[in-house]
Amino acid sequence: MKYKYPLASTTWDKAEYEAIQSVIKDGMFTMGPKVKEFENSFANYLGAEYCIMVNSGSSANLLMIAALFYTNNAANLLKRGDEVIVPAVSWSTTYFPLHQYGLKIKFVDIDIETLNYDLQALEEAVTEKTRVIMAVNLLGNPNDFNRIKSIIGTRQIILIEDNCESLGAEYQGKKTGTFGLMGSHSTFFSHHISTMEGGVISTNDEELYHILLSLRAHGWTRNLPKINHVCNDRGEDQFKESFRFILPGYNVRPLELSGAIGIEQLKKLPTLVLERQKNAEYLKNEFREHPTLHIQKEIGKSSWFGFSLIIRPEVKMTREELLIKLQKIGIEVRPIVAGNFTKNEVIKYFDSDVSGNLDNADYIDQKGLFVGNQHFPIISAIKELSKIK
Repeated sequence: MKYKYPLASTTWDKAEYEAIQSVIKDGMFTMGPKVKEFENSFANYLGAEYCIMVNSGSSANLLMIAALFYTNNAANLLKRGDEVIVPAVSWSTTYFPLHQYGLKIKFVDIDIETLNYDLQALEEAVTEKTRVIMAVNLLGNPNDFNRIKSIIGTRQIILIEDNCESLGAEYQGKKTGTFGLMGSHSTFFSHHISTMEGGVISTNDEELYHILLSLRAHGWTRNLPKINHVCNDRGEDQFKESFRFILPGYNVRPLELSGAIGIEQLKKLPTLVLERQKNAEYLKNEFREHPTLHIQKEIGKSSWFGFSLIIRPEVKMTREELLIKLQKIGIEVRPIVAGNFTKNEVIKYFDSDVSGNLDNADYIDQKGLFVGNQHFPIISAIKELSKIK
């Protein structure tokens, strides 16, 4: 079905296609200098010390968790059975690496307004067993990191961020994805920038950066600096070092094509985010006193991945009825990320429990959906949305 107002559209122009052709002309297709240049530019944009590109945001989440099993820093070291707190609303690959590494998953409800953590519920969920809090910045919206860090206090709890939907968002002047020990980012087609497929991990921790470099490519030493935190001194014998394996890694390397595209996309990113924010300002004005629907409450400075639409409790409208109304005017829609994730059959494989109740996650699962934002003005679409009663 062709939609008048799709969830996402391309942000490419001549620059990206020329970047692709430059890689084709060079003949270096696997990870190379363009990927490294993109990583450096991405780190500079975020204000992070290190960034490592991988083949997807999902792989970025996987490597973040994996790295915490191989650190020599006892404060950051995880072991199987450790408890990780997660919001009940996020994408599947926020959770899957936690299961795959044998961690205990504790689901916490979301705030019905911000769609991020219900902060009171989060505070009540934290115990002496908690080792990690995964903060998911949903649909472009930052978490309240001051409150989260206050909840953590002096306890030895690691904060990591799934920032795959929120590139370009800010909280108190600082980019999201840089508040935790590590942050993940996605450059999939529908996200703020697109490298076809792709993801990035950001961190200020040099040891974790070196671990990630090894985990990304087979667990070998080839991509490590000579002096590093994983094998200390990488040898000079390239014949031996090219196939020296020190960690049980993966092959989640990005393509050189993706790196080249990313370089051009990053140049546009500030403008892409600004245009999304302009659309959001218009939306907020239109929906300020809307009788039927409410939208996400912004924390900090959202990069507005999409626009959530949640039926007000007093309104007798089903989500299916809302869906039909939106489809009739040509607006593409989808659930709010994956809704209440605990309702999925895959949960039977997890070692998990729920802290308190998930009433708000349940509500948006039944009464919420989201529509796309774009990097160009969509005033007509927003006007159409605002007419829905």
